[in-house]
Amino acid sequence: MLRSVLSKPFGRPLCMSLLNRWALPFALVLLAGLLVPWSRAAEPSKEAASAAKAKPAAPAVDAETKDQKKADEKKAAKDPHAWKPMFDGKSLKGWKVPQFGGEGEVKVEKGVISLAMGDPMTGIKWTGELPRYNYEFRMEARRTMGIDFFATTTFPYGEETLSLVVGGWAGSVVGLSCVDYYDASDNVSTKFMAFKDKQWYRVRIRVTKQRIEAWIDNEKMIDQGTKGHKFTIRDEVELCQPFGICTWCTGAEYRKLEMRKLTAEEVAEIPVRDRWD
Repeated sequence: MLRSVLSKPFGRPLCMSLLNRWALPFALVLLAGLLVPWSRAAEPSKEAASAAKAKPAAPAVDAETKDQKKADEKKAAKDPHAWKPMFDGKSLKGWKVPQFGGEGEVKVEKGVISLAMGDPMTGIKWTGELPRYNYEFRMEARRTMGIDFFATTTFPYGEETLSLVVGGWAGSVVGLSCVDYYDASDNVSTKFMAFKDKQWYRVRIRVTKQRIEAWIDNEKMIDQGTKGHKFTIRDEVELCQPFGICTWCTGAEYRKLEMRKLTAEEVAEIPVRDRWD
């Protein structure tokens, strides 16, 4: 009986009619289910859109930084007592590399002066103008490898020269070399400080006829009166005269090197007990 029913002419049109009736709605529902999640994923979230609007444009920031730098340079040019840069962040202009023998490579990269470990010494020497009294020098320095001095700075005091040793004698001595012919490790200026590798330290030196002072970060390490004392250097740093920075069996990096002349008011603040005039 079933075979006879299916073999009748109306059987096939009936099946096709049912398929046509349900196929189109089903296809539409399926397509809608696929498109809705895709459209939601493609649409940016409110948080993302807000963040995109809030993000400042990089060129504007760069332009502002350049304008500020130019303003600072103009101010320094007009003010004889303003800090003046000794390093342009791009080259060794104004500096030379002393040939100690066994010195490591000296190069500029990523805005710092990089000194490779020497055997035993590596350094740089300033070739520009230099005051002899009533000035300050400052920089940021860090030890990259080794265990000895990494920022020993040789500087003038009148016609004499001496050095601020930073991290000498196995890494912890801070002092002046030499005072009355005694080394930084064994004179009235000797101090001790622990230094960490790859940590930046602010080094500042102030020289007047009456006093030699030095700070590391915010701590005053040297406060040496000059009257009645003789200042000299060790033979090893002779090639750094009159102004230079060097290392001993140690790698180091320097940045933000600056110098300025002191004002008459700053010199007048020196305690009376230290004055020569």
